[in-house]
Amino acid sequence: MLRGILTVGGWTLISRVLGFARDMLIAALVGTGPIADAFFVALKLPNLFRRLFGEGAFNAAFIPAFSGLLHTEGVGAAKQFAQEAFAVMAFWLGIMTIVGEIFMPELMHVLAPGFADDPAKFALAITLSRITFPYLVLICLAALVSGVLNGMEKFTAASASYVLFNIVSIACMIWMTPYVPTVGHALSWGVTISGIVQLGLLMMAVRRGGMALRIPRPKMTPQMRLLMRRMAPGLVGAGVTQLNLTVDVIIASLLPPGTVSVLYFADRVQQLPLGVIGTAVGTALLPLLSRQVRAGEAASAISTLNRAIEYGLFLTLPAALALLVCAQPIMLVLFGRGAFDLESVRLSSQSLAAYAVGLPAFVLVKVLAPAFFARGDTGMPVKIGVASVALNLVLNLAFMVPLGHIGPALATSLAAICNAVGLAFVLRRRGHFASDYQLRRRFRGMIGASTAMALVLWGLRDWLFQAPSHGWLRLGSLGSLVGAGMLTYGIAAALLGAYDLRDVVRMISRRRLPRGSGSAISSAPTTET
Repeated sequence: MLRGILTVGGWTLISRVLGFARDMLIAALVGTGPIADAFFVALKLPNLFRRLFGEGAFNAAFIPAFSGLLHTEGVGAAKQFAQEAFAVMAFWLGIMTIVGEIFMPELMHVLAPGFADDPAKFALAITLSRITFPYLVLICLAALVSGVLNGMEKFTAASASYVLFNIVSIACMIWMTPYVPTVGHALSWGVTISGIVQLGLLMMAVRRGGMALRIPRPKMTPQMRLLMRRMAPGLVGAGVTQLNLTVDVIIASLLPPGTVSVLYFADRVQQLPLGVIGTAVGTALLPLLSRQVRAGEAASAISTLNRAIEYGLFLTLPAALALLVCAQPIMLVLFGRGAFDLESVRLSSQSLAAYAVGLPAFVLVKVLAPAFFARGDTGMPVKIGVASVALNLVLNLAFMVPLGHIGPALATSLAAICNAVGLAFVLRRRGHFASDYQLRRRFRGMIGASTAMALVLWGLRDWLFQAPSHGWLRLGSLGSLVGAGMLTYGIAAALLGAYDLRDVVRMISRRRLPRGSGSAISSAPTTET
């Protein structure tokens, strides 16, 4: 599992770094104005469906079933199941895309009702959304193929494919902008083109992995009916975070112009640790947990979940405190140039700090939900998810006037905390989770080390950024903050028992041994690295 986490996390980190490069260009070229607002809404719509249908509900139902078939009935049965799922998904998503293109104005009234007060902005959002909407079917099918690769415990191609999204987007923004009406049009075309490239890469990867997919006529076989039944509740259960963020967009569209963009840039920063840590742990955990549950290894499944929580929190807790303390320097260095002025920096840093409050909970939801999905239960997460969405909406309405642009981010964080607590409570009551001594001991060490790091960052922040600076000087100051924080946390975590340095040395030495040279290695799940 740890090898899978490192593989997925490494590629996700590369993707996020390129994503920051893309967002820096967007911030410099269009700032937080109407074009940026329109594009981010246009991007939100297919991304919402992708994370619900592609990465959320579908993976939650598909990967346990595929992994189970692969290990019990062999490659042939698993391949047939994947091909049937691909055909059915392509058919229904194709219809959904056509309907979305036709009724895009009505969809925009739901997603961004506040845009209707500005006819030009509303019309631009509709146009850009129609360009990006085909990305829905492309990337959902790509997520299905990624699920096949993940079920085979081959994580590299699936994780690397997301790098292409940012590469294609940057290329289109640079080279296509002179030939289209706005930068938003170039970015929107980049989204759809990247979907074609990603799907093509993954189809080649799965063919090289020995499971070339041929697409049959779509049929609702008994296996497909079971898959759809398990997907239905998962549409909310696995995608609750995305639904919460969509509520944020709806509320933000009713707030002053530029709020949608402010929230977008803040969310992009907190998505770095969320994607690198939360997504990586959840992706690597689900196939392993599904196999242990299918084999009746209850104690091993609980131990695996404990280690997954430990891995997730080890980096998430310090990341959350660092984002809280250093929100303004981070937004200043990453985006504070061109059309993204100091006021935009101030507003977005406040939203980032509010998102950081819920960062550990966002990651825990991604870690705890697979414990339900591995057992074929997509019903309970949806019940907890519905309550979380309802709470988010109530908090958004309560915070909208007094907190403005901070309200949606804080509401989402508080809803995520309640979601994570609810999932953990139910798992514990069912006997599927109990924190072991190692998790409790190391968690205490993580809290102490994170607090020490936050105090050091607090003291250095004002000293390093007290005078106006630009360019490389700003970057050097932020780099000094990051280095000091990492050093403090690493030393404090070792002293307080948040990790055992001997375990790290043993893990590194084992990774250097040839495969099969020791029992600890030969018994580990095979992972493409």
